[in-house]
Amino acid sequence: MMNVFSIQNRTTRLALAACLMCGCLWQCGQKGTDKKEDKVLANVYDRNLYLSELEGIVPEGTAAADSTLLVSAYVQRWIREQLMMYEAERNIPKDLNIDELVRNYRASLVRYNFEEQLIAEKLDSTVSNDELLAYYELNKDQFQLESTILKCLLLKVPTEAPQNEINKLWYSRNPADEAKLNAFAKQWGSLALLDKEKWYTLQELAALLPKGTLTSDNVGSRRDGNVSDDDFRYYYRVLEAVQGKTTAPFDYARDQALKIILHRRKQELLEKWKEELYQKELRRENIKIMQ
Repeated sequence: MMNVFSIQNRTTRLALAACLMCGCLWQCGQKGTDKKEDKVLANVYDRNLYLSELEGIVPEGTAAADSTLLVSAYVQRWIREQLMMYEAERNIPKDLNIDELVRNYRASLVRYNFEEQLIAEKLDSTVSNDELLAYYELNKDQFQLESTILKCLLLKVPTEAPQNEINKLWYSRNPADEAKLNAFAKQWGSLALLDKEKWYTLQELAALLPKGTLTSDNVGSRRDGNVSDDDFRYYYRVLEAVQGKTTAPFDYARDQALKIILHRRKQELLEKWKEELYQKELRRENIKIMQ
């Protein structure tokens, strides 16, 4: 097989290691662009990797042995990247116009950056709850659930946690005990989901509980309980459940509705700005359409 690259001989590698051990790699990188004075570390076809290009590769204070490994790894990556580029360039399809692709890509980047700047300056991102609710009511078909979602409390504690205390707090209906339950969860909880307003998918919760505790078959009836395994006790309480293949409740769909409304505003803002720019430049006679 043809040898498509060469690395400097053992003497060069030892010289490089010596440079690293003496902490002079940074100084070597200060020689500027004078390639005649620069040391070649690797070569792939007509491409060279110079010592000066490794500036910053080795953090200050790195041990000599580790420095050598870092440099060696960098050189090996560089070689493989150059080989890949060589083969890619050698196999460019004849009908592929690289220059045009580069121009189009650059234009896309410039346009995207300008649009983002324009949006940041001009977009009204305030959306009232009434506007969100109105959009939700008119577009419920966009908010169909793929799977069952739940509002659920869940507390996972090790078996050695004081059971009487947690039972008292967990089953209490006294609002004052909620703060005590949160404090207990911070002290003992391996997992605590105690936000009454947060939605979870059934799959998310089922994965946190012993197998079979909550399933699509029993979630409608198994609303409150506790189960154990060898190491933990799990307390759960289903506050609300909405089956899949139905319309998501508004508080679950709210964030999605917000994203949709803002996206539409962005598109409308850009289209309006483009049209205004077009008309302005047309009046200035900076646009000429040849007949």
